[in-house]
Amino acid sequence: MAVTLPPNEQPVLRIIPMPADTNAHGTIFGGWVMAQVDLAGSVPAFERAQGPIVTVAVNSFLFKEPVFVGDLVSFYARVVRVGRTSITVDVEVFAQRGRDGRTDAVKVTEAQLTYVAIDGARQPRPVPGGLERA
Repeated sequence: MAVTLPPNEQPVLRIIPMPADTNAHGTIFGGWVMAQVDLAGSVPAFERAQGPIVTVAVNSFLFKEPVFVGDLVSFYARVVRVGRTSITVDVEVFAQRGRDGRTDAVKVTEAQLTYVAIDGARQPRPVPGGLERA
């Protein structure tokens, strides 16, 4: 089912999966998608934390459609909650198939991850401004 990419938002990551990223069924490994989601989610988390963060939880992860070699895969990530030391990020993933100039895409994955801000000793540290919901 085709959808429109999120309006007024820029993806934090865009990538084209290659044949080496496929599983035995010819679609892209779920683990590959998960790794890219973690990278995408870390972008706004790092910015909000104003420094190093680590992934502490994958709160939810839903594969809605397969990803294929050659798809242009766009990852949209936004902070939805800030705790004292943690940052929760929602990530939506869309695949543009064929890339024929249309703006239609397929939503392939959605996930929510939690990151924790860390200091130089890799210990949790307060997030500047702390406690908020987006």
